[in-house]
Amino acid sequence: MLFQKEYISLRYQIDIIFKLTIMNTEKKFNGTVLNGFVMLFVTLALFITSIIGIVYAIIQLDTSGGECGGWLLGGSILLILITIICMCSFLQLEPNEARVITWFGKYSGTFCETGFYWINPFYGTKKVSLRARNLDAEPIKVNDKTGNPIMIGLVLVWKLKDTYKALFEVDTQTMAASPNTVGSDTKGLMNALERFVRVQGDAALRQVAGQYAYDNDNNEPTLRSNADEINEQLEQKLDERLALAGIEVVEARINYLAYAPEIAAVMLRRQQADAIIQAREKIVEGAVSMVKMALDKLSKDEIVELDDDKKAAMVSNLLVVLCGDDNAQPVVNTGTLNH
Repeated sequence: MLFQKEYISLRYQIDIIFKLTIMNTEKKFNGTVLNGFVMLFVTLALFITSIIGIVYAIIQLDTSGGECGGWLLGGSILLILITIICMCSFLQLEPNEARVITWFGKYSGTFCETGFYWINPFYGTKKVSLRARNLDAEPIKVNDKTGNPIMIGLVLVWKLKDTYKALFEVDTQTMAASPNTVGSDTKGLMNALERFVRVQGDAALRQVAGQYAYDNDNNEPTLRSNADEINEQLEQKLDERLALAGIEVVEARINYLAYAPEIAAVMLRRQQADAIIQAREKIVEGAVSMVKMALDKLSKDEIVELDDDKKAAMVSNLLVVLCGDDNAQPVVNTGTLNH
């Protein structure tokens, strides 16, 4: 009995969570949608009929003044008002566009069919774009893992995935430059969402950049040498932040990375010093290998016999020649003069 009660309670909680999940996500509009061209012909016919009715009613009133003309005039005026209302209910959708439809404030669904349609004039519609958009964020100054100030920027490709969250989970009305245009003007809504993406993009970029050093001598991942790993983590952080607004991240990449101006000169000298040291190590390694090969060759072919002092002098001379920055100036020994 106790197990049955726990099962019923758990099932009730799952049903509530499922209903809340369904309510807070996008759904397809299942209301009546008619062909726009057919309804355009019908509304034009009704409009013409109402005009003819008004003219005929005026003629009746002028000639006979009967009650029938008054009823005809009233009905024709009512018909023309209905026709005007019906003319405001046409929808024209291009590819990757959608209309969010509400019924007196209640979300009824999202209509995404491309073409020319007519719906109930009492439905409220808000036009949104599902096309991909590009955001080139200006470089911002952050501190890397070692505390060095760096300048980092990103380029982001995003698009709208869930229209319900975009319109009802995020306050796009107050974020828009002209709040009254949201719904009638797609640009106002998308610009409001772009502001949201820009702010969250800066926050995600700061979070990721603070977990890595710009460059180091260890084997740890760095911002400069592990671009693929950094970009993948950046996309993950952006997905987590932008999911609230129903936005999908198509691609995110770091497109600018440099030290901050106040330490750029010092870090450049440090990088130059590291490069010089690495080059010197390579030169010395090669010179030692060449000296060893020369001594082994002279000894193997029995060209000349050298004692330890002459070998040391030869090694010193060869290392000077091979490791020096300036060209060697040879001194030719022509022998000794006997007096």
